[in-house]
Amino acid sequence: MLADALRARPPGLDEAFALVDGLDDALVHGLARLDDDRAAALDALVGAFSATPLADRVTEAIGKIISGTVTDEHLAVLAGCRLALLGAAHDALLTDLDAALTRTREPHPAAPAPAGGAAGSMASAGGGQLSAGSRSWLRELAIAGWRGVDHELAAGGSPAVQALLGEPSRRRLAVLLDGFAAELRAAAPVATLPRVPVRRWADLWSRALILAQAGRPAEPGSPVDGRPAGSGTLVDGRLLILGADLHEHPTVFRCQVHGLLETAGGVRLVRTSVAAAKVDTISGAAAWRMLSAFPILLAGLAEHRCLEVARMTLTAGGDLIWDETRASAGEPADPFVSARVLLAGAVATSTAPLDRHPSVIAEPVLLEGYTATAEAFDLGGGTVAVETDRLPAAGPLTPELVAGSTACIGLLRFDGGRWAVQPIAVRSTVRKKAVTAHTGDWALGPTDAKAAKTEAVAGTAVDVLRERAGRLLRK
Repeated sequence: MLADALRARPPGLDEAFALVDGLDDALVHGLARLDDDRAAALDALVGAFSATPLADRVTEAIGKIISGTVTDEHLAVLAGCRLALLGAAHDALLTDLDAALTRTREPHPAAPAPAGGAAGSMASAGGGQLSAGSRSWLRELAIAGWRGVDHELAAGGSPAVQALLGEPSRRRLAVLLDGFAAELRAAAPVATLPRVPVRRWADLWSRALILAQAGRPAEPGSPVDGRPAGSGTLVDGRLLILGADLHEHPTVFRCQVHGLLETAGGVRLVRTSVAAAKVDTISGAAAWRMLSAFPILLAGLAEHRCLEVARMTLTAGGDLIWDETRASAGEPADPFVSARVLLAGAVATSTAPLDRHPSVIAEPVLLEGYTATAEAFDLGGGTVAVETDRLPAAGPLTPELVAGSTACIGLLRFDGGRWAVQPIAVRSTVRKKAVTAHTGDWALGPTDAKAAKTEAVAGTAVDVLRERAGRLLRK
């Protein structure tokens, strides 16, 4: 069934992507320069949303934009259409995948309504005034188009970012805009770029525009417009680690752990993440040293142990907010055994509406009995691509181990119009000996002699930087 689900495409998926592509192309060239083809691509949204509650607003907004009138309200509708299309694609893909995996998914709780009364009105007004600068900059970007972004326009978002960073309840929007503006500044003038990251910039633009709307309902677990939202529930149980997805950036190292949380109410799929700032010269296995503040989690990864958690916060989206003071090391637990016994019956959580996008799908799966190459796994009825380019330098997994594997714990992803699996643990055969490798095996230091030598050299740099930082703080 899994092979069939990975090969099939939900009805309407290609049409939804075509509508998004048409909208994104208009943003490349700018809403001030719509030719007949791009106007027709936007007009196609009217038909797509004709049977929805947004029909009247979409018809009005698209008509005004095509005629040359571009307001914040019209752009909010345009961004909402795009998010709705990609969210629907996300839901359709996950529905088919859940059916193939017989996976139960818990509905996402409804967002609380905006606060009422005078206090609520003041909060919404304050949030709107604070975000007005960001909406203005995003409007200028849409009118000029990505090809029209020069150094001046790219830098135009800085005042809005600075204003938002001073308000904790707007931090999510501030960080998004800060990163978006940095990418535009690095690429300016965009007209000279041989290739524009069309989908990515449109994703960032549309999400930022929706986050900048005053009075937007708060997502459970996040403060919006000054209104506190529910922070999640406190849980007790046993965390069985399946594997880790490592993200390394020149200035940050992040470890996202996927696992199974056993509680009195059953077993559920969860994630937990820890991260630390670093410098570009610290990379590979040495990056683990930056996470030394989380010894219990690192030991669980490296030693393949379960972890006991007590009154740790679990968000509505399935994220366990890691707190070392509420965790303790448990018994040894083989991730492959945990996956084989418990993964099929674990309850998954639903993604928050604003975050639903095909590219954020990362579903843990156990694959066995396949024929492997470095590029794909033949599941006996279909193949799934293998994303070896996602294998981290901070772990022992290599394309060769993946190509010789007989079992894999991986994250199923949908990107570039196809399903692919990102291995986070494999069982393989090397020189006629069974070998098991996990991305988190080097969390307490590399076990490979060559990697250990390289890490020792880099580790000296980490110690020097820490000593110098401590000296500066003491001053």
